[in-house]
Amino acid sequence: MHKYTFFMITNFFFAFLLSVSLQAQVQFSGRVGAECTEQYVPGIMQKNVAIVANQTSIMDGIHLVDTLLSLGVPVQKIFSPEHGFRGNNSAGAFVDNEIDSITQLPIISLYGNHKKPTKEDLHGIDVVIFDIQDVGARFYTYISTLHYVMEACAEQNISCLILDRPNPNGFYVAGPVLEPEFTSFVGMHPVPIVHGMTIGEYARMINGEGWLKNSVSCSLAIIPCRGYSHTQRYILPVAPSPNLPTMQSIYLYPTLCLFEGTVMSCGRGTDFPFEVIGAPAYNKRDFSFVPRSIPGASEHPRYEGETCYGLDFRTYHTDSVAAHGLLLDILIRAYTHYPDKDAFFSLFFYKLSGTRKVRHALEQNLSEEEMRELWQKDVERFCAKRKKYLLYPDFK
Repeated sequence: MHKYTFFMITNFFFAFLLSVSLQAQVQFSGRVGAECTEQYVPGIMQKNVAIVANQTSIMDGIHLVDTLLSLGVPVQKIFSPEHGFRGNNSAGAFVDNEIDSITQLPIISLYGNHKKPTKEDLHGIDVVIFDIQDVGARFYTYISTLHYVMEACAEQNISCLILDRPNPNGFYVAGPVLEPEFTSFVGMHPVPIVHGMTIGEYARMINGEGWLKNSVSCSLAIIPCRGYSHTQRYILPVAPSPNLPTMQSIYLYPTLCLFEGTVMSCGRGTDFPFEVIGAPAYNKRDFSFVPRSIPGASEHPRYEGETCYGLDFRTYHTDSVAAHGLLLDILIRAYTHYPDKDAFFSLFFYKLSGTRKVRHALEQNLSEEEMRELWQKDVERFCAKRKKYLLYPDFK
């Protein structure tokens, strides 16, 4: 079986599982920006186009690049972010430039040491299309890629066209706001861990708040989703990255990713990443898993071949996410039952949380309510700012 055919079948199965698991939710049933071709294709037919895309850039089950080429759009090259153009690279893995085996277009990696398109990369390009599915967490690096693409377009006087998609975690805002000293590729902007915005709305905020280098402004156009509101749940038709294979993992991700900055494994190297946490030394021993190397998803994960004891959230009721935001009870339980408190955190925890407040709160045994109070005013100020950039009805 051809690798691409297998990939499409796998993602069809993924979509089926998600639709079953969330059938009781109020679901998005409109059109994503990419599908509204009548709004943007006529304007790019005579322009040299570059596309920032990955495996989520589909419309009616067909990749955006394939569709635009079939319509006669002069696509010149592809830019791919973390995980690569077809989404088969591990998180943090080096992604090299290559030629797409299906379209024969050159693919330029926007990861590793080459996060921002260069002047040479954009030579002869008239418009850059950005169409990637986000999951709504500050440390999910596609919004960092968005920043650098917008910045490069602004510097080269090139238009950026965003084909918007719903945010599966767009129905709430939560978590501490990033403090400047912890700025990195996993957190570039002063936003909460969960920002509650689509890619299009987030791009408007990047421009409006002057976050690009030297406060340059990108010539930005957005094709919005049809029929979307922030009260809805969006069932992703394609896994956004290899280690977020289910909606359960996507809902848990804003909380469980924080454990990437601790001694705990987040289940990378299992069939249920970001649905479990564990470590060999964890005190509670009624659940265990053994990470293994999975090519294209988790190659040589933490604790490979070792038995990890911890917590299983595959049946955890994530309905409380909308009401409470981050699932701080998970952080409290994990920290409480880890025997060596001094070894629990790494410095990466500060970059992920964006503050020292979370670690200090755990060390001081604060309750969930006391922890949320530490950043509540910052979140309220962000929400007031956020309203200026929304394109869709809000959840409140």
